[in-house]
Amino acid sequence: MRHLKKGLVAVTAGLAAVTLAGCSGGTGSTPSGGAAAPGQPITLTVSGWSLETTPEFQTIADGFMAKYPDVKVEVTEYDPVEYNTLLTTDLAAGSGPDIVTQKEVKFVSTFQEGGQLLDVSDVELPEGIGGAESYEIDATAYAVPYRQDSWVLFYNKDLFEAAGVELPDGSWTWDDYYAAAAELKDGIGDAKPIYNHTWQSVVQGFANGQSGVSLLDGDYGHLKPYYENVLEAEADGLQTAFNTASANKLTYQGEFGTQKAAMLPMGTWFVATLIAQQAAGEADDFEWGIAPIPQLDASTAGTDNTPVTFGDPTGFGINANIEESKVQAAKDFLAYAASDEAAQLLAEIGITPALQSEGVIETYFGVEGAPTDELSKFAYSTHETLPENPTSSKTAAIQTALADLHTAVLSGSTDIDDAIAEAEERVKNEGLVG
Repeated sequence: MRHLKKGLVAVTAGLAAVTLAGCSGGTGSTPSGGAAAPGQPITLTVSGWSLETTPEFQTIADGFMAKYPDVKVEVTEYDPVEYNTLLTTDLAAGSGPDIVTQKEVKFVSTFQEGGQLLDVSDVELPEGIGGAESYEIDATAYAVPYRQDSWVLFYNKDLFEAAGVELPDGSWTWDDYYAAAAELKDGIGDAKPIYNHTWQSVVQGFANGQSGVSLLDGDYGHLKPYYENVLEAEADGLQTAFNTASANKLTYQGEFGTQKAAMLPMGTWFVATLIAQQAAGEADDFEWGIAPIPQLDASTAGTDNTPVTFGDPTGFGINANIEESKVQAAKDFLAYAASDEAAQLLAEIGITPALQSEGVIETYFGVEGAPTDELSKFAYSTHETLPENPTSSKTAAIQTALADLHTAVLSGSTDIDDAIAEAEERVKNEGLVG
């Protein structure tokens, strides 16, 4: 028996029923705000990043323009690393885009407190869409989700079969996960059973979500058993050590894609990347699938239950300084981005939309190279996805403190108990909790 104990979260079972809801306006309609003069359509600008490798922005823009031919949408590219800093500067200078893409939920409060986001509570969203609550502050919505990735377990079927180890069946707890890793160890050559990337999310995201604890509470003792498991797995040779992964700048794409690891906890965004890399020969040719992430205990494990995981949405807000004549067009853009029509387009390019209907799931797994087994479809579509970053102006600073905790523990520089105590004292002293 390993270190995890029952948490506090009460999990609702079942996948929310999805009722399709159309966007405002019909095909060929003109948004009601600011009718365009002949030959001079309304132009909306949208912020984005890495446009060559992130096609979702142009995909949504093209779909919207096909529906609303009197509106032109231009995507403005920002550096992905400095995105929030650069965007904040532009918004403060009055030169920001009309549509403000929310790359990270932890910065929503920053934009809202700066008076840079319009109230979009009147934008109608389809029933069952995920992630909408992450954009609400004091019951007011400042953005709408179009994308909602969740963390799952990627696994290499070929390595499992070579080692004679049973494939994941959706019922695993963390005890089962590490037991399977131990079984794999001697049967997969030089490969590791597990690759845990260096991000704090890989440990803390699951600990927070599955223990029912918010990082805003300021108590982080629930992190201890998760870190104990990771350190024990490193000591047993079940996964690459944090220091090794950091020093060698290992990538999760490379470790899993070239079969150096049999299992990889990662977000669903990796599905599209892995498919593309295998098609281009950048990843090895092997059979893989996705399973629900291991659970704290059996109460949320298995295909008769709803596994608990984490993940933040990506969404669109509206610049509070947008021209009045463009407001309705911008709101129509947000409604379209959240719609089933846009979700289908995103699914076609391997992006996980915030709205998941049966048709969207069918489209997503119809992409050539995607896994076709039922467990992969279950893992993708059935889960309770809790936010990694609670919507608060204090979240970003708290996450910085917890990132330091993560590095201190996994680098071996600080004992777990001491690192937790230091983080708790730090967020208290900085006035972030209590």
